[in-house]
Amino acid sequence: MHLAGCSGRFKFQDTKRNTMVIDTLENAEKYVGLHKNFSKAFEFIRSRDWNTVEPGKFPIQGDELHASVSLKEGLKSDDAKFEAHNHYIDIQVCPAGSEKLGWTPRKNCVNPKTAYDTEKDVTFYNDKPEMYFELHAGEFAIFFPDDVHAPMIGEGPIRKLVVKVKL
Repeated sequence: MHLAGCSGRFKFQDTKRNTMVIDTLENAEKYVGLHKNFSKAFEFIRSRDWNTVEPGKFPIQGDELHASVSLKEGLKSDDAKFEAHNHYIDIQVCPAGSEKLGWTPRKNCVNPKTAYDTEKDVTFYNDKPEMYFELHAGEFAIFFPDDVHAPMIGEGPIRKLVVKVKL
């Protein structure tokens, strides 16, 4: 795995699998080829001002593509849920302010906190992130099933848009 520059942000690349991407929405078109529904997902993300949208769920394309907006108090790093998904890719967008997130490759997580929940497509881990980064307004992160991530870290309220893309 190596770190590649990407217009001031970065993405992790692995030639054998897709791995976390961090970039700005201005560069979203660079990633539409990673999945057949990424073009529609980014079109949805650009479709409105997410700062004014009430928290809730948003259907896009049935089970294949759906979104949610949340507005919750930020968590301390030790209190954040460390999670991974088996059947969905997360595109997590910071519409305003900033949010700190943690990340570790799934292969390095050895201490599950819960069994895999098939209904919610999530496994939580007791392991700790190997690295942290911040998203700022207009930036996004893409988490694939091999990416264990800890979202919603910060102080005060954090507004977040998450688009779920079925594999």
